[in-house]
Amino acid sequence: MTLWMLIGAGGFVGALLRYYISGWIQSGAITFPFGTLGVNFIGSLALSLIMYASEYKGWFSEEARVFLTIGLLGSFTTMSTFSYESIKLLEDREMLLFGLNVAGTLVLTFLAIYIGKICMTFSGWR
Repeated sequence: MTLWMLIGAGGFVGALLRYYISGWIQSGAITFPFGTLGVNFIGSLALSLIMYASEYKGWFSEEARVFLTIGLLGSFTTMSTFSYESIKLLEDREMLLFGLNVAGTLVLTFLAIYIGKICMTFSGWR
């Protein structure tokens, strides 16, 4: 199967997962976009685990890595939604929520990447 078909198939799966998981996280929450923050954290952690597992452990073929990272996680993570929701919070004069959303997203996604690196770098997984 060509790489572009793998990317498309991964994108289809990732978009569905994003819809259901972000909705599940967000359900019942206040106006703060917990769903988007949640999928960005989950997606960043998953990306980190996959990339470092590929780099340090050789676990994934190129095809599997492309399917998972560019396809699935590319449509699962939601930086464009994050940006839009952040601007909407500013437009609604929700300065505290805007700051929490931006800081929370940056801190948690960087933390997720670091956690994934640590898991793959220092683990005994083979």
